[in-house]
Amino acid sequence: MRLLPTLILGLPLVLPLSARSTPVQKSVAVLPLESPIKSLIQQQADRFLDLVNAGYKALYAVASEAQWAASTDVGPTHDASAETAGKAFAAFTGNPAVITEAKALLQHKRELDELTVRELERVLLNAAEGPMTNPKLVADRIAAETAQASTMNGFQFKLGGKPVTANALDDVLSKSKDLDARVKAWEASKEIGVPLKPGLVKLRSLRNGVARELGYKDYFSLQVAKYGMTTDEMLKLCRTSRKELMPLYLQLHTWVKYELAKKYGQPVPKVIPAHWINNRWSQNWTGFVDAADFDPYFVGRKPEWIIRTAEDFYVGLGFKRLPQTFWDRSDLYPVKAGDPRKKNQHASCWHLDLENDIRSLQSIEPNFEWFQTAHHELGHGYYFMSYTKPNVPPLLRDGAAPFFHEGVGELIAFATRQVPYMKETGLLPKNYKSDAMKVLLNDALEVAIPFMFWACGTMPEWEAEFYAKDMPEGKMNAEWWRLVAELQGVKPPGPRGEEWCDAATKTHINDNPAYYYSYGLATVFKFQMHDHIARTILHQDPRNCNYAGHKDVGAFLKGVLEKGATEDWRKVLKEATGENLSTRAMVDYFKPLQLWLEEQNKGRQIGWN
Repeated sequence: MRLLPTLILGLPLVLPLSARSTPVQKSVAVLPLESPIKSLIQQQADRFLDLVNAGYKALYAVASEAQWAASTDVGPTHDASAETAGKAFAAFTGNPAVITEAKALLQHKRELDELTVRELERVLLNAAEGPMTNPKLVADRIAAETAQASTMNGFQFKLGGKPVTANALDDVLSKSKDLDARVKAWEASKEIGVPLKPGLVKLRSLRNGVARELGYKDYFSLQVAKYGMTTDEMLKLCRTSRKELMPLYLQLHTWVKYELAKKYGQPVPKVIPAHWINNRWSQNWTGFVDAADFDPYFVGRKPEWIIRTAEDFYVGLGFKRLPQTFWDRSDLYPVKAGDPRKKNQHASCWHLDLENDIRSLQSIEPNFEWFQTAHHELGHGYYFMSYTKPNVPPLLRDGAAPFFHEGVGELIAFATRQVPYMKETGLLPKNYKSDAMKVLLNDALEVAIPFMFWACGTMPEWEAEFYAKDMPEGKMNAEWWRLVAELQGVKPPGPRGEEWCDAATKTHINDNPAYYYSYGLATVFKFQMHDHIARTILHQDPRNCNYAGHKDVGAFLKGVLEKGATEDWRKVLKEATGENLSTRAMVDYFKPLQLWLEEQNKGRQIGWN
């Protein structure tokens, strides 16, 4: 912690361009690019970035370690440590001298190499999260973020007055056919939104405040700037994706509501009641295809088998094994019964020092969902390992765009759903025979189409309105359910007044705000990448293929991953797949299903409007 004052005090020694004499600045503007002054500016930028990268990396590690402790052992001591470390990190990344120097150097963009420009732009994006041009605002935001995380991580769900885990509530929703029991479990899952609402409202003001310090209109605008896009451009991309997928979604929605009405012995509704669906937010529609229920094959298997199998998948592609520290320091399994420790229940993978300290936070249990999740989370880990190399500066040790990280994880999770891979792992017997249409239906319902209308629909539309349009506090829940009904065709079991805050029941609304469209774009990305890998590299049917053991697939992935954020994401994607971001591969993948559903739904009311 003593490093921080030294680094900040040293910053003015790197003379800001804005402090130089006017004649030098004028001469730079008229000299040709090959002039000696170009190298002087590049050298100035190099010295500045050497300092910033060193400070960023060191303080990132300190802050990450503190946040890890606060997430894996929730309590006031660790919360206080995380808050202190966060303030130290913000004091460096948002230091006024850093901001001034980066802005001044970017005025001479033409005389700097592309990598330098990308680093400087990242410096300003980082600074915008905690600009110390307003230290009190930043300190207040960090304190509020810490308090919100503590409330969320430490919340005790209860069902029938008895403490339960989030996993237990999910079990009721995934297994029970008793609608009364389902309502109770669903409503219990929403209790967490009540204590989180005041903190979320407070955080909106603070998050918007830090964004405006560096010229962004609001916090949503700051987040989409990481894509090189505006809020309107991002929402247009999300809406275009939904429009292209809407014909299939309408068919799926219709088929599902008829199936659910039959299951529960109820009239067919126009809008699906939320507690009829297994997922707490109706973002994934699971349990509809018995032939694709793989949970029985996990009976007798240990959680350790799942995570080790996931590692073996990557090793088979030609990646190195995870460092031993991963196994020593990760928190991979549920807290044992009777242990008072509480931890964050959301699966994640962390690059704590931007070098070799990679860890994962999970609660792995032997079922198919965790099988996919473990493969997904290690996708982040192998992405970290791929771009941790000398030619990728710490500032750019990140995905090419925010959705790339999620997209890689989702791609590999999707590969685990392919029947040939499950046979190869020994999960399914060699003589297992699948119904291709049912597998396709299951893929659409569980990991693709309904999710797009949540991730590129309800979530970004609500958050854009919340941050950019200052949604009234007294209309937060009403607006949430308006969007859920309009975009997803789902409604709550009963009235949901403003005493509730059902948006805040989603972890990401609190601790990863104005970001969820990244998961939707990652879904589009995974189908594009999968289509390219299956057709171009493996020469296999995208609906029935197996990556395992194919080092040419690994080489292709490494070529994308090892660049980190050193190149524009559009360029990386176009070079890898030959096309821009598009739902084309998704639509193509599910074409046979679209025709099948249209046949099944003949004579039925399509959709909910």
